Parts: sequence; structure tokens; C-alpha cells
Amino acid sequence: MSEDKSNPWLNWPGNPFNLAQQASDYWIDAAQRSVLFMDVLRQRGDERNHRAEQTAPHVLTFAFDVVMDGRQLERPVNYGLLHIQQPDGVQPDPTKRPFIVFDPRAGHGPGIGGMKHDSEIGVVLKAGHPCYFVGFTPHPVPGQTIEDVCRAEALFIAKVAELHPQADGKPALIGNCQAGWQIMMTSALNPDLVGPLVLAGAPLSYWAGVRGKNPLRYLGGILGGTWMTALAGDLGNGIFDGAQLVENFEKMNPSNTLWSKNYNVYSKIDTEAQRFLDFEKWWGNPVLLNAGEMQYIADSLFVGNRLSDAALLDSAGHRIDLRNVKSPIVVFCSWGDDITPPQQALGWVLDLYEDDAALVAGGQTIIYSMHQSIGHLGIFVSASVANKEHEEFTAAMDMIDIMPPGLYEAVFLDKDEEMLQAEIAAGDLAAGDYVMRFERRNLDALRALGGNDVADERRFATVARVSEINKGLYQTFASPIVKSLVTETSAEQQREAHPLRRRYTAFSSKNPLLNNIPALAEKVRAERRPVAKDNVFLQMQEAWSKQIVESLDRYRDIRDQATESIFLGVYGSPVLQALVGLSTDGGKPRRIGRDIAREAATTANRAAAALKTKEGGLTEAIIRGLLYIFRSPEMSAADERAFAAIRQLRLRTSDDKEMSVTSLKQIVREQYVMLQLNEAAALADLPLLLPEEPEARTNALGIVRQVAGATGTLVGDAATRLERIADIFGPAAPKLAVVNGKKKGA
Repeated sequence: MSEDKSNPWLNWPGNPFNLAQQASDYWIDAAQRSVLFMDVLRQRGDERNHRAEQTAPHVLTFAFDVVMDGRQLERPVNYGLLHIQQPDGVQPDPTKRPFIVFDPRAGHGPGIGGMKHDSEIGVVLKAGHPCYFVGFTPHPVPGQTIEDVCRAEALFIAKVAELHPQADGKPALIGNCQAGWQIMMTSALNPDLVGPLVLAGAPLSYWAGVRGKNPLRYLGGILGGTWMTALAGDLGNGIFDGAQLVENFEKMNPSNTLWSKNYNVYSKIDTEAQRFLDFEKWWGNPVLLNAGEMQYIADSLFVGNRLSDAALLDSAGHRIDLRNVKSPIVVFCSWGDDITPPQQALGWVLDLYEDDAALVAGGQTIIYSMHQSIGHLGIFVSASVANKEHEEFTAAMDMIDIMPPGLYEAVFLDKDEEMLQAEIAAGDLAAGDYVMRFERRNLDALRALGGNDVADERRFATVARVSEINKGLYQTFASPIVKSLVTETSAEQQREAHPLRRRYTAFSSKNPLLNNIPALAEKVRAERRPVAKDNVFLQMQEAWSKQIVESLDRYRDIRDQATESIFLGVYGSPVLQALVGLSTDGGKPRRIGRDIAREAATTANRAAAALKTKEGGLTEAIIRGLLYIFRSPEMSAADERAFAAIRQLRLRTSDDKEMSVTSLKQIVREQYVMLQLNEAAALADLPLLLPEEPEARTNALGIVRQVAGATGTLVGDAATRLERIADIFGPAAPKLAVVNGKKKGA
């Protein structure tokens, strides 16, 4: 109805003629949206059916070449190494370290790390690095194990390193969700093979969390342990259906699963259809795992929590101890992630290290970043996250690789006017819209996130014991019967009948009831009449939708509260704990075992470094001076601008070659240990590293001042330390000629 300004009564919302017109407009729009929504569901179903027929379906948007096929290895697996091609055809810089993106095999297919241009893979390619991807096929190789996958990943990493002999640094690994803990296992078994690790939304401490949240961690206890995992594997004739994992994820948020996801498309059918189809292309194609693989994951990780306890062994008896990882570890998590909350992403650090001194002594560098709101999948696929966090991590990877041992938090600062002016004066020291800082933290910062008390730890330990008992009973008495009744045909029929797959098949071209939908949808698009936003019936629809969401959310909250109460009550019973053999002394139910050989090697290395305070040359002197300044309280954060200043200065080795990241890392680590163990001796011997020529010493001091001041004017103790270094580097200070890093004379 056209607006009549001469008669306001006609435009009054209560006018029956106005309401009638709004009703007519709304029902036309609603009918059209219904047809278009049905067509979107049909397209989704057809896409799923098409992909189910493919050998290796994926959602990568980048062209690639197959480098290694894991099915051809001595111990075959259904994984493969792909080389991602640069979209613009420009070859990456051969001196830049390669990146390898590992996608999760947690129910879904591969490709989410490169699903969009603004993605982890897209960021790496944009930065000019060689990029590789590790994906997998839907069907596992019979008999393959998690250990076999780790072995294959090690071979993939070695192959990438072999293909890039000129690269300055070992391959950097990005592991999403399940792939995160898997590359940690691989790195613990092959510590000299890998470069920095980025763990995105990866759970490593499965018991961790806080009460009132994180209900997924209670699932093992509510189900009585992992015997149902064994049952599912038997019913699948040795195959575990990844659709069951996807179903567990969906049950966590029933309002989204049952209503919001589909309603969002229906209500915004003109703008949201393609985004929905792109996501469902990945979500709707669950993959399969060997029953043995899933049983290992459920027993050792989900319920047993043995990875962060350093309690896992490989088939050769080697302990899978995350403390053996030598490369820096970047943990990227989010408060909005209900699948891998920050406590589960970071709790393993507290499990493995009693205090900060143990972390530093172990040579471990751990950097964490916590997004305030992004959800689990957004960590991998959000364009905003890719263009900020992942872009900054990629740009700063060389800096991350040389960071001294310790715990740091990555902080992203928006560039203000002062920073921009400083860049103009000093050159572009931080690309992009942000400046990344690594601020020193202690383990108390992780404890402040919240977590289990001793009583909660005992409850989860009780679950692990109960799980072993129930699984043993099932495998002894019920499993042989179930296996005798299952055939490959019945297992396949069961998988196809899973509700996750049925909802795709039901709304596809296989359903004859939808035969007329494509033609009808085309007609609707040609005659589309969207309703006005202020339509009273559209507003009623929105209000009704909100009520549905609120009701389902209330159901979820009540369900989760009941789950937690049952868990706490049942597994907190002293009687049950005693029956499963837990001590009643009230102490911790688990303790991380010591690795005497590793501790001895670490102690020997630190002692050897402490004796080298008189060895080195000009580069070592500069690094030692800078580290001494950065040990002040005012300089408790490492800034990418300072590292960029170092790289721009092109430090040289003793044989006058440009310093590589690997060489710089070794020098930084050694000088840091010297200062940590005996700062006074390290400073006293610093003049012995300096050349006799006053001009060279003055130039070296200029480098120290330039790098130390890259983030701003030094104040307080930092300024005092700089002046002390200036006195040492000054022409009047003691001198010692150094040739090829060895003392010549005093």
C-alpha cells in the first residue's frame, strides 16, 4: 500500500487495511523464502551426495600438487602431503621457512584451514612463504594407528625440509583442533625435526575446565567410560563413524543445531544461502576412523588424559613427553570456544611444570593468545581472525623462533598515531595494522584462568578407572557376541541411517517430492518480493524465533547443570573412589613422572653455556647487551619492532656471513642462559667479546641503542641498564681482540 501523507490514519499500524496489506506482503515473502530455503537444502543434499562418491573430497579453495601419498608408505595411512600453489603464480621466497597446515580429523573432512582466501593457508601464501597442507581421505587404511599417523607426519615434515634447503628455519606447523595434539605428539617424538608450532583450538588437557561451563568434559563419566566407544567400533565392523563425533558437537548447542542455523538462512535467504552452502559442504561429510584409532583417542586422551601426564608410550617404548618439544609453541584459543576452552588448551603447561623455573630450565618457549569471543570453528575459518591473529603469527614466526624460554602472552596493539610517526622515522618495523608484543607471564596467570581442585582431579581419575573396568567387562562378555552379529553390510547400513546423513539425503534430488523445487525456485527468484523490515508480522516472526532460542538455551543450561551435578555426586563418592583403588589420603591422584635422562642433559647444556661467558665476538656481545637490558622490569615484553630492527641491521657471523634465524636462535638461547645463571659474570666478561677498534665498538653500541629504543624511550631500570652497557662498550672500557670467536689475548 502506498503511503498517503494527507491522511495519517491510513498509515496508522492499527488500521485494518494497513494490517491486511502487511499480512499479504509477509505471507508472499514467507512463501517465497520457504521455496528458496527448500532449494538451498536440496542443493546442500546434492552436494553431500556428490562428495560422498569422491575418493578424496575436500573444501580447499587453493590449487595443489600431491607431494606424498601416505597410503604408499611402509606403514600406510590415509593421509597425504599437498603443496599449495601460489594463486598469482609468483614463486615464494626460497629463503623463507615453509609452513605446513594440518587439518583436524575429528569427524569432518579436510580443508577447513584453506576453505577461504582469508584463511590460515591464504595468510601464509600472502606472506610469501612456501605452504603445504596435510589432509586425509574419508576411509582409513585398515589397521592404521595414531602412532602410524604420527610417523607419517614426521616423514611429511622431513620431506618439506628437504624440498627447501635454502629456507631460513625449520618448517613451521599449524595444527587445528585434533591435529594440534597430534603434531605435538609427533614433535615430542621428533624434537629436532620441527620448527615453531601453532596450536589453534587444540585440546591437550582434557580434564581441565571450570564448574558451570565446559560440560563436554563430563561426557565420559556420564556414559560410564569408553565402553560405548568399543561398542560403536564393533557395530561398525571395526570402523568408528565420525558422524557420532559431529553429533556430540551439535548436541552442545541445541538452539543452534535445531533452530538458529537453519532459521538464519531462511530469514536471510537472499544473502546467507551461499555462506550456508559453503559451510555445510564441509560439515555434512563426516569421515571414518578405525575403531582402534578412536579407542586410543578415547582411552588415552578424552578419558585417560594421559598426554599431558607424559604417560603415553609408543610401540618402541619411547615416552611421549611434551617436555621434549624443543621448538616454540604458540597456543591460540578463545573464551568463546565451548569445545576447547582456554583451560583445556593451556592446562597441560600446569600439568607438566611445577613452577616457572622448571619451564625456563626445560628450555620451553610457550606463547599464548586468547580471543575474547570467537567460537571454536571461527579460530580456523574466521576472516577477521585470519587477517589479525594468524597474519601476525605468520609475520612474527622468525621472532617467535628465537624467543628465550618462558611463558608469554601475545598482545595485539592497534597502531596509534605515535606508532605510525615512529615507523616513518625508523622505517616500517611492523607490517599490517597491528603491533605484536610478547609479554612475559608466569604460571600463576594460567592458574588464574580457573581449573580443577584436588577433589575434581580425583573425580576424573575415578572416571578413568571406572572406564577401564567397564571396557574390560564389555570386551570380555559382550564384544564377542556383538561382533558375531555384525556384517560389513549391516555396518554400512547403520552408517547411512545415521540422522546426520539422513537429513542430507532426505532433502536432496534423491527425494522425488522435491522434483519440482528447482523450477519453482527459479520462478520465485524472478518474482522475488522481500517484505519491508518494519513489517509487523516479520517482527512477530523474529520475536517468536528469539523465544524458541531462549527456550532451547534454557533446556541446555538445565541439562548441563544436571550433568555436572550427577558427575560430581557419583564420581565424588569416597566409596566409589576406594572401590576403584584410589588412595583416600586426599593427595593428588596423579603425578608427572620425571625424565632423569632429559633433566641431566638439560642441566649439562645449561652448565656448558654458563662457562662460555668469555667466548664469542661482536654479535654475541650485542645480543648479550640487549638481553641484559630486556631483563629489566620495564622491558618485560618482546616487541616485533625490536626484532625487525635486528634483522634490518643484518648481523654477521664470525665468518662474515649474514646471520640466519637458526644461528641467531642459538646465540640468543646461550646468552640468555648465561645471564640467567650468573648475570654478574656475564657482564664482567662482556668486554672480552668486543673488538679493539673504537669505531667498531661505537657502531655496536649504536645497534644496541637502536634496537632497545625501537619500541620507545627507555625509562627506569631499563635506561640504567642501557647506560651500563654504554659504559662497557665505550672506548675507555677494557678491550680484547677476538678472532673467530676465540680469545687472542687480554
